Amino acid sequence: MTNVAASDTAISIRPATAGDAGTVHRLMRELAGHQGQEAGLSVTVDRLREFLGRPEVTYLLAERDGRALGYVSWFDRPSLWSGDDYLALDDLYVCAGERGAGVGELLMRAAAGLAAGRVIRWEVGESNKAAQRFYERIGATLTSKLICRWRVEA
Repeated sequence: MTNVAASDTAISIRPATAGDAGTVHRLMRELAGHQGQEAGLSVTVDRLREFLGRPEVTYLLAERDGRALGYVSWFDRPSLWSGDDYLALDDLYVCAGERGAGVGELLMRAAAGLAAGRVIRWEVGESNKAAQRFYERIGATLTSKLICRWRVEA
């Protein structure tokens, strides 16, 4: 998809395929560990393989020399309020040793390029001040909204 020189070696950004399900799963486990939410991650590699084949689901992988450095993922969603489609960003994750080297910005800029003018919308934890600073630095507007979750057992 794109190659960008950063640090001394090129970083490539490309769409993840069903064959990347194991790599995506490993990165998601790292993210869950980073956020202290290991127990909440229950998706299997096989289920991720299915998701990666769906047209409304996109994962972009950042790689250097074939090694995954991070990812950004989203769903294409319609807004019933505006009547427009938007990208509902699910995750942005950069491996610990790569943070601060521009990988996150490359991933977000690649997502913006694929958004083709559509709004990108996502959530960030109130306590994640570093992420908030990063998002503001790339030009995002932060707004407050509470997130509600409701699981009704059958």
